[in-house]
Amino acid sequence: MNNIIKYSVFLALFISFWACEKDKTYPGAVIYPYLPMYDLRSIYHGKDVPLSKETMFGCDKITGVVVSDHTGGNMPAGLLIMQDYRRLNLLRGIAIELGNDAATFVPGDSLIVNLAGKVMTKKEGILRITGVTTGDITKVSSNNTIPAVRANSSQILANPDAYESVLSVLVKGGFNPLPAPTDKFGGKDWVLNDGFGNITVSTTAGATFADSLLPVMANYRGIVFNKEGSDGKSVPIFRLRTGKDYDILSSVIELQPILITGFCSDPRIASDGNYEYVQMMATRDIDFAVTPYSLVWNNNAGASNPTGAPNKGWATGVDRTYKININSGTAAKGTFFYVGGKFKLINGDLSTDISSVNWVKNYDYVTKAGEGFGVAKNGWLANSGNAFGIAVFEGVTVTADTKPVDVIWVNGGGSLYSAGPPPLGYKIANTDWYDVVNPLEPSIQQPYFRMGTNNTFLAYNTGDLGFFYILGGEYNVGLGRWTKARTQTNVLMTKTSQLSEIQNDSLSTKLFIQ
Repeated sequence: MNNIIKYSVFLALFISFWACEKDKTYPGAVIYPYLPMYDLRSIYHGKDVPLSKETMFGCDKITGVVVSDHTGGNMPAGLLIMQDYRRLNLLRGIAIELGNDAATFVPGDSLIVNLAGKVMTKKEGILRITGVTTGDITKVSSNNTIPAVRANSSQILANPDAYESVLSVLVKGGFNPLPAPTDKFGGKDWVLNDGFGNITVSTTAGATFADSLLPVMANYRGIVFNKEGSDGKSVPIFRLRTGKDYDILSSVIELQPILITGFCSDPRIASDGNYEYVQMMATRDIDFAVTPYSLVWNNNAGASNPTGAPNKGWATGVDRTYKININSGTAAKGTFFYVGGKFKLINGDLSTDISSVNWVKNYDYVTKAGEGFGVAKNGWLANSGNAFGIAVFEGVTVTADTKPVDVIWVNGGGSLYSAGPPPLGYKIANTDWYDVVNPLEPSIQQPYFRMGTNNTFLAYNTGDLGFFYILGGEYNVGLGRWTKARTQTNVLMTKTSQLSEIQNDSLSTKLFIQ
């Protein structure tokens, strides 16, 4: 008890001393004058806010970097747009009404803006500061780097206020519906799909790039603005600033003829041999005797030979990669087909017979070498540990330089890529998950898995339980692209599981045919 009393007295004396020091203009008592934009936006609750130290938590200024550019003629007139990262490392922006003077500031200008006596309000759906003049603004520096911040349409649509007045990058965007060869940007709102959802891209008739033709696929940099919907909620609108705000990735449609839509890599049985299989979907009618393909899977366990980065990519062979030719049978557009081991059972020995589905190839990989490379093996697809991959190739010849038409990976560990020289690795395709060029830096090539941004992969399931990986997404044949990226759904099968569990209408990939 005596110790408690002593500590209490000491605490009281300390607080008293600290308070006295604070009254003597101790520097630690001075509130930092710059309010982060995250906090600035948070004080608006549906009605005008007079700005002062009282309403701005003791602050009276903001500081940030200009992202608006009025030279392209596509910004809302008279608005200066700034952004900062000052709160929780969260990027937020704000619009400032400045009239014609807004155009005198350019991207990369670092500014301090005095907000005392100004008003925060919302007009035409955009949160903004009014009453600011150039006399309230101090330019600190110019030509500051503005980082490319990748966002996707689903994130923006889910939280439009968080992205308002923020310079964002939409990656692999394509217009929906597909534009005609003569369609141009100007004077119209277009619907852009980036594989996550649809967002409106707006270009005024007076924009300097209004007469530019719409690309098939591109990366787009722009600022998100909101308008008020009929239900009173914010509706995001994406505006490019100038004609330099998009990088063309493709001017032609690159259709994926085959999509990997699921697989069973670990049936409920002690030995996986000849029970592993892959489910795929055709995006066009295919006669495999006329237009053959091949399936290659790999295993990158530490003991697999040859060790190290794959010296011949998907064609490395031995017990790293194994090829099965798909050179017979047919698949109709929009239908599932299967390639796998000798047995046509859903979940290993003594499980449901699914021989009625379209098996275009069953191959005894336990006793036979691969068709071109790979050794016979009692189970090729790993159940845990380092990564394994599945890839589909056009034709039956696969070399280190052959690019697949689709590819999927489980886990990301092991010796998968070496920068070299020469570089060694597994080639990827342009899909919903992978990009042969860096989507944020289109001048940088990244043709291999685990190179650059190609780091997306599925997660392993618990071994020996009989999971089927459903890869559900939406692929639009007319657009030649994924409009909803594939996601992983793990279906725990039993010995009596039925085909409907792995060809699930609500979970499986859907093909939109135009």
